[in-house]
Amino acid sequence: MLENKDVEVSGVYEPDIIRRKNLQNSQGYPWNKVHWFEKKTDLLNDDKTIAISSEGLNEESLTHTEEIVEAGKHVFYDKPAGEDFPRFKKIIKKAKEKNLLIQLGYMFRNHEGFSQIAKWAKNGLLGDIYAIRAHMSTNIPDKPVQNPLDSRSAAGNATQMSVHKGGIFYDLAVHMLDQIVFILNRPEKITSFLRNEFSSIPNYCDNTLSILEYPKAYALVDSASMEATPPMARRFEVYGNKGSAIMEPFEPAETIRLCLSEKSEKFSKGTHIIKIKDLPRHVASLESFVKNIRGESIPDRTLDHELLVQETLLRCTNIIK
Repeated sequence: MLENKDVEVSGVYEPDIIRRKNLQNSQGYPWNKVHWFEKKTDLLNDDKTIAISSEGLNEESLTHTEEIVEAGKHVFYDKPAGEDFPRFKKIIKKAKEKNLLIQLGYMFRNHEGFSQIAKWAKNGLLGDIYAIRAHMSTNIPDKPVQNPLDSRSAAGNATQMSVHKGGIFYDLAVHMLDQIVFILNRPEKITSFLRNEFSSIPNYCDNTLSILEYPKAYALVDSASMEATPPMARRFEVYGNKGSAIMEPFEPAETIRLCLSEKSEKFSKGTHIIKIKDLPRHVASLESFVKNIRGESIPDRTLDHELLVQETLLRCTNIIK
């Protein structure tokens, strides 16, 4: 935000006073470049501020987002949207009534590879899609990193993630659900395996798999939190009856392997290795968000899509049926 010439940052509100003081006293970027609000009402009631980024812990952020929408501000919302689905539906309804944007922070929406594969799937190049496979894992410690300035010290550990049913799936696999739902829409049936294999925290799901069933397709999404250290084997595959697109790794982005059973307008029959750019996360998403607010473009994902992704996640984690 500080580096975007079209954005003027009003400031930051951090309710944890100790954490706020640590960041203020650190003199490190970006904390030394922002104004700090002492009260959240000072931010919510600031007439000059038209959009707010909701960046609290996953267990807090739905409340923050509701307050922001009630204050009449657009929301750049760090995913996912909590576990109270009826409440999120009300927030979406209120945003529609107030003509406000809510953009969830799924980090691959402006990823060149995912965008290209989605276009091929939707424009018929791959034929009728019958399968999608997505693997996105990481390595997460059981306990917090003891660093008050580390943004992952609270959220990036199994202890914090165990608060949510689904564990690592709730926090990470939802990025893949965002892509799958965009291509295939709402699944008819979902079957999940949410297991604890290595973590010492009994209620933390660290090895997870969901199967999404569609009338003529299925999608497999798996995520674990004990994968060997980087580079992670992150992989996205889409299969149709006229071709397939496989991207591995998708972080960092490198290539897509496109295979076609027949010639198209742009591609010959056979295998194509297509290079893609490795772009930084969230930068293009913020740029799109600003253009959406200005009316210079329409959102890449509708509010109904945001609702559908959240519903799918909560079905995968057995929170709703």
